Amino acid sequence: MVRNEASLAPEISASVRRRVAEPSGRALPYDGGVPAPIELPLAPETRAERCDAARNRQAILEAAERLLRSEGTESITMDRLAWEAGVGKGTLFRRFGDRAGLFHALLDETERRLQEGFIRGPAPLGPGAPPAERLIAFGRDLLALTVERGDLLLAATPPERGSRFRSPVYAAYRAHISSLLIELDFEQWDYLADVLLSALEPELVLHQLERGVPLAELERSWEELVRRVVG
Repeated sequence: MVRNEASLAPEISASVRRRVAEPSGRALPYDGGVPAPIELPLAPETRAERCDAARNRQAILEAAERLLRSEGTESITMDRLAWEAGVGKGTLFRRFGDRAGLFHALLDETERRLQEGFIRGPAPLGPGAPPAERLIAFGRDLLALTVERGDLLLAATPPERGSRFRSPVYAAYRAHISSLLIELDFEQWDYLADVLLSALEPELVLHQLERGVPLAELERSWEELVRRVVG
């Protein structure tokens, strides 16, 4: 039996958010109703420094995008990127930490659009559609994102074991799928959320594409998987 979505407004109710949490009990970073932070007035020196930092960040990201378009992710080293952007290598490391952090920043806008879509966008991706239809729409959008920026998604994954499960983006996606499974009255939603996300892993999707499987077939397969799971 599907629960009334209004009971979970705006996206996941407080009770659901308490259930959709990391093993430590810390709530996941997923809340469509959190107000924007208030920016306090800045002294002129601080504001000037922030403007310089913003310009450096934009120059780095634009240089990285140029390299990606012309030569791919393998062409991007921290030394070369610093030279291309006209910034010091220390600035680059302070801003992004490492290559994975840089790639996450490049992906940020694309992933933000997807998250905005399933938090408060139009149905079926956003609220207002049955949970199964929203789950299908989420998978379709994530597949399209992987086709668009798959190599970058792989490059943004740190090499440490299990690191992708601890990323804020994965946590947001997992929280969304978990909330839909809870609406569908799945008792074992916790494990099943990870299982469903594994079917959308960039490495697997890119492997299928390289084998010649078209995106449309992957979308149909995802829909069939969801419909069989939800029964």
